[in-house]
Amino acid sequence: MNTQAPRKVIYDTDPGVDDAMALYFAMAHPGIELVGITTTFGNVSVDQAATNALYLTALADQIVPVTKGVKSPWVKPGEPPPDFIHGADGLGNLPSRVATRNVLDPRSSAQLIVDMARAQPGEITLVAVGPLGNLAMALKLEPELPKLLREVIIMGGTINEPGNVSPVAEANIWNDPHAADLVFTAGWKLTMVGLDVTHGVVTHLELFKKIADHHQHVATDVLHHAVAFYSNFYSGLHPHLAAKPGCFAHDLLAFIYLTNPELFKLETGSVRVVTEGIAQGQTMLNRRGYIDYPQSGWGKHLPLTDVCMQVDAPGCLALFEQTLLSNWLKMN
Repeated sequence: MNTQAPRKVIYDTDPGVDDAMALYFAMAHPGIELVGITTTFGNVSVDQAATNALYLTALADQIVPVTKGVKSPWVKPGEPPPDFIHGADGLGNLPSRVATRNVLDPRSSAQLIVDMARAQPGEITLVAVGPLGNLAMALKLEPELPKLLREVIIMGGTINEPGNVSPVAEANIWNDPHAADLVFTAGWKLTMVGLDVTHGVVTHLELFKKIADHHQHVATDVLHHAVAFYSNFYSGLHPHLAAKPGCFAHDLLAFIYLTNPELFKLETGSVRVVTEGIAQGQTMLNRRGYIDYPQSGWGKHLPLTDVCMQVDAPGCLALFEQTLLSNWLKMN
């Protein structure tokens, strides 16, 4: 019997369909205590992200502090949200929404992160699955933040796998590369869960129908609807998903790494982000930290990042199914 206390987690997110999958996994898993949700621009505007976070938590009959954070990148011009992937509302263009009562926490996302880290030093894990402006802003508010947080897990970036916004860049990092480079060099215990592993795990639409049929609950009905829209995009992009609709569960894997790190194989090194030019948003891993490179920016003083490079896909899918089919929702 597992007697360990649940991990206290702040979820930094831009919901987003795969964000919703990850949120409900976190709510359903007994090893996770969700203590805050900080929202950012990304898959949708920050206003829509906050609205979606409040809505999804309310549907699941849970009250978690939800804040609104950065609305645009630190330096580069902002990009329009990818509504062709997630829908204009981020949840597959829901035909209607039920009334809910959850309300926004008045603090900024960065302030909530700092407040909770100061109040519970060494206890909070931050799982970030969108652009990293909220984390960068929190670092500006509290330079000692890396010492106050237990761990940071990022869904973003890619090392060997081709990118999804350019041949070398992943969307979350590309959306705010200057903030991302600051985060990767800040010195906290940091793990990167990027396309090298998320492109290896496909969640099929039939699983979400099974979950919805099992629970007969509005929360899982909304998730099934959102994933159907999301899967339609991926089916058009990847021929192997046309016959059996499904999607990459990018953000989910950040939480699965938190609960079951043994399902992943890692490489460790310093990571830098290309902030300008044709490779903007690329995450570069220095596997040879013992070498003094003539190129500036790669000194031996740089902090290390654990980078997920391989994943046990069947293990992840089994854990997700088991967790979402558990008795975590109140009956309607």
